[in-house]
Amino acid sequence: MSEASVLNQIIKNVRVVRPHQDVIELLDLGIKDGKFAQIAPNISPDKGKEVFDAKNLLGFPGVIDAHMHIGIYQPLDKDAVTETKAAAMGGVTTSLNYIRTGQYYLNKGGSYKDFFPEVLALSAGNFFVDYSYHVAPIASQHIDEIPLLFEEHGVSSFKIFMFYGSYGLHGLSDQQNLFLMINKEERYDFAHFEFIMRGLTRLMEKHPEARDTISLSLHCEVAEILNAYTKIVENDFSLSGLHAYSAARPPHSEGLAICIASYLAHETNCANINLLHLSSRKAMEAALTMQTAFPHINFRREVTIGHLLLDVDTPTATWAKVNPPIRPRADVEYLWQAVLNHQVDWIVSDHACCSAEQKRSAKYPNNIWLAKSGFGGTEYLLSGVFSEGSKRGMSYNHMAKLLSWNPSRRFGLLQKGDIAIGYDADLVLVDPNETFVVRAAESESQQGYTPFEGVELTGRVKTTFLRGNLIYNNGQVLGSPTGRYLKRF
Repeated sequence: MSEASVLNQIIKNVRVVRPHQDVIELLDLGIKDGKFAQIAPNISPDKGKEVFDAKNLLGFPGVIDAHMHIGIYQPLDKDAVTETKAAAMGGVTTSLNYIRTGQYYLNKGGSYKDFFPEVLALSAGNFFVDYSYHVAPIASQHIDEIPLLFEEHGVSSFKIFMFYGSYGLHGLSDQQNLFLMINKEERYDFAHFEFIMRGLTRLMEKHPEARDTISLSLHCEVAEILNAYTKIVENDFSLSGLHAYSAARPPHSEGLAICIASYLAHETNCANINLLHLSSRKAMEAALTMQTAFPHINFRREVTIGHLLLDVDTPTATWAKVNPPIRPRADVEYLWQAVLNHQVDWIVSDHACCSAEQKRSAKYPNNIWLAKSGFGGTEYLLSGVFSEGSKRGMSYNHMAKLLSWNPSRRFGLLQKGDIAIGYDADLVLVDPNETFVVRAAESESQQGYTPFEGVELTGRVKTTFLRGNLIYNNGQVLGSPTGRYLKRF
């Protein structure tokens, strides 16, 4: 047998889950040079240098967690190591991270020409999974840098935080220019958002070949509503914890922001819009209404595993503070119905490792207003969707679409998202029958707690392969970080 025909590895006895096939077939997977090179029943073990027996476990395409924050609360280079270990243990093989100038992250303002190479330098050699970045244009000068980010660094997705103009990351604020590290005469407002959209439309016109993978993501909440309702709720002592936080950032604030963002997209002909972490019935209904109103805009709708597994009565309370808030159970069930109706395009973790010391006030641990926003969860993304989705009759191939295929197409990861010849050999083996209880102590994350503590999930990740390399197996993250930065142009 010639050296050229020898496979680097054969993974035998995989019940293969593909995004576009209902049938689950028992197949062997031949891998060469990090790609799937042969997919067939009973590949001869003699054809491979290494053989791995998957023992009839389900094989999903490696998960693309399209919404993470690495380095928001901890130094980026250290956060990348621990949090992508957590990703690997959850079957995530690609991490797409939001980054911006301003407080948190690198705690710097200024130009992306200087800032983004520093992000890449801090990332290099520290990710256990492949990775890329979505970038938020915060200052007006950043709009002019969109072509540079795209052409030099392969950044094709951008972000707006709609509530940042006059509301802080964790609550009321009248010092937003200091928080965003922009000049005092600058405004982070609807006009700025419009000009970002016009900048992206120009980029699409300049690069028509990449039109389908250049997109804008929006965190949709209106600051004025949050400001007014936070003052009301802080003085209403009948509400506390997650109930209070949900009332202080009410669902109609999401709905209103979605309508404004969608009209601006229509006005500017900004074709590809991603509506992030829709948390409520009102948000989802607004998103679907805007899709009908503006059929020429290619909207995508995102939901997080936190908003699908947790509600305002979750016992972990302040640990589960996040923006937009965890909602009442009726909203959770409405989101699940949207998932089952194929009205949701992908599910993500919105992972943001916030240590216990930073998250919760030592003096007032139950005060929701003093808790920081955000928490990790990438390690429970696949198992969470699998467990709750299976209960509701969700098919395995639908899970693969939402967790791998759809984000791969939207974000220009064209070598990812399927188990098919020529694709990156990113694979996750899942035991569909193994039930486990979430315990923060068992996670690779350095967070030290989880709002999912005590939740019982069925469908455990056993093994993760990144480009054919075994990076997680039977409870252990293996080797050193081999994740690559993914240029998407």
